[in-house]
Amino acid sequence: MAFKPYVLEPGKALPIGSSLTGEGVNFSVFSRYAEAVALVLFESSKPDSPYQELPLNGRINRTGDMWHCHIRGLMPGALYLYRMDGPYNPAQGFRFNRHKLLLDPYAKALSSLEGWDPSASLGYNSADPVGDLSYSEAPSTPPPPRCVVVDDTFDWQGDRPLNYPLRHSVLYETHIRGLTMHPSSGVAYPGTYRGVIEKIPFFKDLGVTSLEFLPIQEFNEHELTRINPRTGETLLNYWGYSTMAFFAPKGSYASDSSPGGQVREFKEMVRQLHRAGLEVILDIVFNHTAEGNERGPTFSFRGLDNRIYYILDENLRYYKNFSGCGNTLNCNNPVVRTFILDCLRYWVMEMHVDGFRFDLGSILGRDQQGRLMENPPTLERIAEDPVLRHTKIIAEAWDAGGAYQVGWFPGGRWAEWNDRYLDDVRKYWRGDPGEAGHLATRLAGSSDLYLRDGRKPFHSINFITSHDGFTLKDLVSYEAKHNEENGEHNWDGHNLNYSANYGFEGPSTNWAIETVRERLMKNCIATLMVSLGTPMLLGGDEMARTQKGNNNAYCQDNDISWYNWALLEQKPGLFRFVKEMIAFRLRHPGFMRPEFYSGKDGSYNAIPDISWFDETGKTPEWDELTGCLALRMDGSKADILADRDDNDFFIMFNATEKEVLFTVCPPLEGKPWVRAIDTSLPSPADITLPGAETPLACPDQYLAMPRSMVVLISRALNP
Repeated sequence: MAFKPYVLEPGKALPIGSSLTGEGVNFSVFSRYAEAVALVLFESSKPDSPYQELPLNGRINRTGDMWHCHIRGLMPGALYLYRMDGPYNPAQGFRFNRHKLLLDPYAKALSSLEGWDPSASLGYNSADPVGDLSYSEAPSTPPPPRCVVVDDTFDWQGDRPLNYPLRHSVLYETHIRGLTMHPSSGVAYPGTYRGVIEKIPFFKDLGVTSLEFLPIQEFNEHELTRINPRTGETLLNYWGYSTMAFFAPKGSYASDSSPGGQVREFKEMVRQLHRAGLEVILDIVFNHTAEGNERGPTFSFRGLDNRIYYILDENLRYYKNFSGCGNTLNCNNPVVRTFILDCLRYWVMEMHVDGFRFDLGSILGRDQQGRLMENPPTLERIAEDPVLRHTKIIAEAWDAGGAYQVGWFPGGRWAEWNDRYLDDVRKYWRGDPGEAGHLATRLAGSSDLYLRDGRKPFHSINFITSHDGFTLKDLVSYEAKHNEENGEHNWDGHNLNYSANYGFEGPSTNWAIETVRERLMKNCIATLMVSLGTPMLLGGDEMARTQKGNNNAYCQDNDISWYNWALLEQKPGLFRFVKEMIAFRLRHPGFMRPEFYSGKDGSYNAIPDISWFDETGKTPEWDELTGCLALRMDGSKADILADRDDNDFFIMFNATEKEVLFTVCPPLEGKPWVRAIDTSLPSPADITLPGAETPLACPDQYLAMPRSMVVLISRALNP
């Protein structure tokens, strides 16, 4: 824009944020306790850019707690910040500082963060012995990145969110940047939203339905100060769980660096993914912000209204820290609740996303004193909001303050990351004793967790690996974590991983060790795909991606975290197995049934929907199982909602180090068992294409190799 003096007009309190009016831009921001507010307009994003400061009149430009104005003639791409004045009294929870420029919480884009030093936004004098009780009169130099006025107009070409039912979904968790940053990715726009578009053929080939992206809301990747002890380089915030602006897609993930270009490019990515039949799910971090604790910078919420936006300690100088990151958003304050709902609606209505995964979701169920609530209004509002009615809502049902709500997350229709599934499947395939019964519970949809409150099997998000922890390759290659390059002396990250290395720590050239490792990876993938519930695959596991034993790679924006696409050529058999296993699940409604198994007793003339066996074909004594388990699943009316039948299945699990001869129960007359999957076999015999399944040499027995999984299906002789 051509910079010129602008004149304030009264404006309106709603909508909140900056919005185009056809004649200019309306600005509205919340602050209950501010005594004076000014809008600051910038000519450019340069640190020394000329600016104009426009004080708001409390009689004309204020309605209730909303400060607002209209600037006639202002255009999309305009850059702005706020200045707030009010009491600076940390002991009373007030941290206003008129010398610090502030981001609009509703900003839809930010200018580049390059060159911004958050220490310039400290509201106190860091050298003062009284610390945050002191008051800084130093200006924000350089100031925070500017907020950008965004034009939401976009040619969606008829696109709408896909909103697949959870039970028909296969989620793929990935990182926008790490997906294509490695030189082997072969894309023209590495590390960007456009880079994701370039990988659509890969996702279509793999067969997943939904991409779940690690945080893409704007964050400062340069906020860390620790050094990588191996390289001497400053570590970066790679994962992005430190949000600065919740409405704004991350600018550095866009190849388009023009003002608001990240918004357009994100929309282009969503449109193209939807056109290819792929959903977009965002990992979103409403539990805390990047402002940290009382010693953190003041660049937004703290300077706008600290007592409203954060849960403060009884000593109001300090912050409750249920996030483990210094502060906790006051999610059940009505103002913050409105902010959260407005944000979610924006991403659905204007950005067309299909769902959200809520990091440390239990915090959204804490009251304004930090206590867990029985019926949290924020969680219920999200679940029942009419705009979000068909949007996937997935909770990480715990927090860093001790809450653990897996199986009883409040608020209605929420799905949950089921870490009980992760633990039990890992322990079973590692060969831990007494785990076969736990495996059975997870295979059957975790009814112990979700049946009692009326939820369904698909509300369990089943996963064996995620961004937080070992990759699948590392799970079978390392006994212990190796986070030395994080600069925390290997103290960070989980210590209890239920992993094993099968003879050697880390990469091995031993054929026998690598054969066992690949078999176990196939076991995990196959188990995931035949379990009731919604499966989530960690991106890169299909190509045996490794993080070199790092189970907390939040700060590794390098080849530790990036996808090495050359692995597809090195592990073609594993990739084929994973994609065929996904296809196997999606063509068999028995694994996507909407209700839990009933397990009703009956004979083979009236077969239960699921029956369990030990290796001898007998009903198992659960406490006496030694690592072997089998099940028979009746496929008749597997999808009762669609009145659709499926094959019957007989599945054998052998977690022991020995060959085991399983007794196979008789099939229905005219539908003999044929082998579809045997993870002990080399590719492509490990999983056969539909119609090419292998008849059994002996119809009532099957020899399962050590540490293997076998799936038989019934097939009519004359289909």
